[in-house]
Amino acid sequence: MKLKEDINPLLLQVFRSVVWVYSVITFIPWYFLSGAGTNLERARRIKARSISGHPAGPYRAINSQQALVAWLHPGVDTLDKVFEYAAKRFPRRDCLGTREVLSEEDELQPNGKVFKKVILGNYNWLSYEETYQAARMFGSGLASLGQRPQCNIAIFCETRAEWIVAAQACFMYNFPLVTLYATLGPMAIAHGLNETEVTHIITSNDLLQSRLKAMLCDVPRLRYVIVVDKKPSSWQDIPRGITIHSMDAVKEMGSRPENSTHGRQPQPSDIAVIMYTSGSTGIPKGVMISHGNIIAGITGMAERIPNLNETDTYIGYLPLAHVLELSAELVCVSHGCRIGYSSPQTLADQSTKIKKGSKGDTSMLKPTLMAAVPEIMDRIYKNVMTKVEGMSKFQKTLFVLAYNYKMEQISKGYSTPLCDSLVFKRVRALLGGNTRVLLSGGAPLSAATQRFMNICLCCPVGQGYGLTETCGAGTISEVWDYSTGRGGAPLVCSEIMLKDWEEGRYYSTDKPNPRGEILIGGPNVTMGYYKNETKNREDFFVDRKGQRWFCTGDIGEFHPDGCLKIIDRKKDLVKLQAGEYVSLGKVEAVLKNCPLVDNICAYANSDQSYVISFVVPNHKLLMALAERMKVRGSWEEICNNPQIEKEVLRILTEAAISSKLERFEIPKKVRLCSEPWTPETGLVTDAFKLKRKELKTHYQEDIARMYGGK
Repeated sequence: MKLKEDINPLLLQVFRSVVWVYSVITFIPWYFLSGAGTNLERARRIKARSISGHPAGPYRAINSQQALVAWLHPGVDTLDKVFEYAAKRFPRRDCLGTREVLSEEDELQPNGKVFKKVILGNYNWLSYEETYQAARMFGSGLASLGQRPQCNIAIFCETRAEWIVAAQACFMYNFPLVTLYATLGPMAIAHGLNETEVTHIITSNDLLQSRLKAMLCDVPRLRYVIVVDKKPSSWQDIPRGITIHSMDAVKEMGSRPENSTHGRQPQPSDIAVIMYTSGSTGIPKGVMISHGNIIAGITGMAERIPNLNETDTYIGYLPLAHVLELSAELVCVSHGCRIGYSSPQTLADQSTKIKKGSKGDTSMLKPTLMAAVPEIMDRIYKNVMTKVEGMSKFQKTLFVLAYNYKMEQISKGYSTPLCDSLVFKRVRALLGGNTRVLLSGGAPLSAATQRFMNICLCCPVGQGYGLTETCGAGTISEVWDYSTGRGGAPLVCSEIMLKDWEEGRYYSTDKPNPRGEILIGGPNVTMGYYKNETKNREDFFVDRKGQRWFCTGDIGEFHPDGCLKIIDRKKDLVKLQAGEYVSLGKVEAVLKNCPLVDNICAYANSDQSYVISFVVPNHKLLMALAERMKVRGSWEEICNNPQIEKEVLRILTEAAISSKLERFEIPKKVRLCSEPWTPETGLVTDAFKLKRKELKTHYQEDIARMYGGK
């Protein structure tokens, strides 16, 4: 979407003439020196095709038509071998980095709240050899504490270097690793720990004190808690029968000659991880992921990152209990990249925990690779566009003209080095200035945000599609493909079929593109849900060739070049009273592009004739709207003001009409929510997907009000 050019038409024509002359003079030498022609060919080529010739598929990537790929290196078929291979090949290279905390202080905000701010120093690094030895000692120490091969062990910890060290130790010693989100509720955490019958859990001091301690009595089999923090701490009020050790103490146990053991090496079919999904509905399910599954998944992902090697730097800040982050970090480890750790609160110079004037993690680390969920990208997009609105007229005009010019150029497959260095350099610096590939996953990324990232961050955004049940692997768009709104072609480890869905009227025979429910097959499809045969029979099946398939519940369409686009979801489809089907996800995707909207949940009852919506508004823009309407009050009062609600609904309706939503798809009522939806509130998952059941319960009174008290 182009930005509005608020400039004198004569000046605009002069600008375009200058650009045209510049382009004519520089085009031919630039075209041949930059390799633009080759990139254009790559972008336009067929990327996947149906191996059966039928529009339903299965579709495979062009370079895996004969067979799917299951491993990176011959014979390296378990995760302990992957890390051993990397440690032998890159022993002295930096592996895991953690920033030193120089000081912490409380800062009083204008609203009276106190925020903790930190000043951070440089990154301290463990080499590949040091990381390997640390994992070996930790695994040996766990064995000396009674942890046995093929007996589950849990990790409940923030994303940090110790998480990966612990995971690698478990892979080496064949301890299936149960992963739990740090933001899951107490009942969900206790359910996961009890269902997997763990006796040992790895956690942090903060999570032990704030979350775990209160539920230890609800996990009767638990015997050992291993705390990863280096700082000594005394642990009070721990139930009898539970022993607490520090990670360093366990490593020290493992280093003793009498405890030295190499354990039992895993097989590719052994469980590596039981990953509890945060789940947008119901209790979390544990997905059983084998060593072979993960290796197939990371093999497919790595193939889509050109020139991936030991010179790359990745920044880790998403939850490692999420398949996107774990897979991304294992891709990096398998290629000798270095991984520097961060958190959403310390990521950038402007992040909430970074003291004003000091540097955020991206400024220090300058990563070349980064993964993000759409929610984070949407925030960056809206923050930058809000700053653009506050620029002087000259600065804003320059930005808009450069933005629109670059949009035209990249749609043709061309780059704009002059614009990048003169106009977008400061925006690019938000992520450190060196990012060469940004991978988006977890949910569909809006076309507007994806195009903004391409333009302002001056790097390709690879949009991926995958699920925990497929090791996060399914599709990833190629870096040369600058189209938006698509998930790309199937990875070399997987193939995709479309299954007709009668109720939603999606068929593989649809024109112009075949449509249907997405089924993913391949060596990356996991072993199923832990102790849940009913769901396994519903969602997984094995074909005549012995290949496993997963039924995703997502609706997709294949484009002529073999790229997949997600267009709907079976669970998001609601039939209104008059018989019209509404895709709530589609409504949300359209309205989320409205600048006033930070987050939105569309809702509909089947016994009602219209859709309603809950909106977390953008604070700055809603306050500006209230000022224009002469509405005064606190943030909560403004959000609850009927006049403001009515005006926001009008703006949303205009946005819906301009995006060509059907009349029955447009929300008829809106509720403005003063509190943001975060994983901590339990209303969204760690990947910021909506938890519809929890949102419905939380806003039950508002739903009744908006539906006339029925």
